[in-house]
Amino acid sequence: MKAAVINKFGGPEVLELMELPTPVPAPGHVLIKVLAATVNRLDHYIREGSVNPALSFPHVLGMDAAGEIAGLGQGVTGFKSGDRVIAMPGYAKDPADAAIRPATAAASYSLPGLHLTGTYAQYITVPAAWVVHDTSGLPPEQSVSLPVTLLTAVRAVQIVGEVKAGQTVLVHAGASSTGLMSIQVAKALGAKVATTVRTQESADVVKALGVDLLINTTNEDFNEAITRWTNGAGVDVAIDSIGGDGFGNTIAAVKPFGIVVAMGFMAGTEVKFDIRNFFFSQKQIRGTLMADIEDLQIWLEQVRAGVIKTVVDTVLPLSEAAKAHELVATNKAKGAVVLMPWAY
Repeated sequence: MKAAVINKFGGPEVLELMELPTPVPAPGHVLIKVLAATVNRLDHYIREGSVNPALSFPHVLGMDAAGEIAGLGQGVTGFKSGDRVIAMPGYAKDPADAAIRPATAAASYSLPGLHLTGTYAQYITVPAAWVVHDTSGLPPEQSVSLPVTLLTAVRAVQIVGEVKAGQTVLVHAGASSTGLMSIQVAKALGAKVATTVRTQESADVVKALGVDLLINTTNEDFNEAITRWTNGAGVDVAIDSIGGDGFGNTIAAVKPFGIVVAMGFMAGTEVKFDIRNFFFSQKQIRGTLMADIEDLQIWLEQVRAGVIKTVVDTVLPLSEAAKAHELVATNKAKGAVVLMPWAY
């Protein structure tokens, strides 16, 4: 089979197309013909060498996969050849940990593309317990944009952020893949949503999602905008994928007893803030990763119903994985960047 691999760390140019053996499904596993794979920001960090410097080569990146069942390992039930499926972008590798929730708490929790062989390939094997039927009603190049972004947004907004109808929510980087999905999840829960962008192009993308307040931070201070919008109260919840020097301003935008959900570090991994603004007002900072397989199944029905929409920026053949990484690394993509392993 063909796969896009890295044989060393570096820029997008280190990605190359290689011929690798087609995997054989072990007992309890399924073989998936990968019809589409998404390029996520974590893939970029892994490729650079900033996540796991001890990675062995050649290595296949990629967390998301949408495709169809191409083979069944011994003992697998509930699937048949040709079924459209979506693989979980992270799961407990040890079957003994399968019932742990959240799954991210399991000691054996592993990510394709980091701990496991990734999805930039024509075939992958996955434990059947971590595969769902694709009920989205979408073509694979669209449904593949859901797993990481939807599970990240659901965990951040609904579960960790505890967002409820009528609350106010600030979502940073609204035109990013996770930002676009976080806005939609918050709106689906009945919240009022403010979001930040840096360009008019990004503003045009998020307007279509019905945001209640759009803040272009190039020419407007988001704290001042939030103060006016909430009549000085602050938002109930802030979803922060930025980190870096501005994290203190995000804390300041949240009302007393409010929640800041930390879910990324696009502006840097180190943050600095005045601790007094944090504990005197009894605010909370919570970390988040991804939601569980049950959440994906529930929210796929919201996708099918049209409540949650995919936003795909670019679809490329597998041979252009380097170009796909360049789009993600430079923040040029407004939505998902998708690779098609059979269009190489």
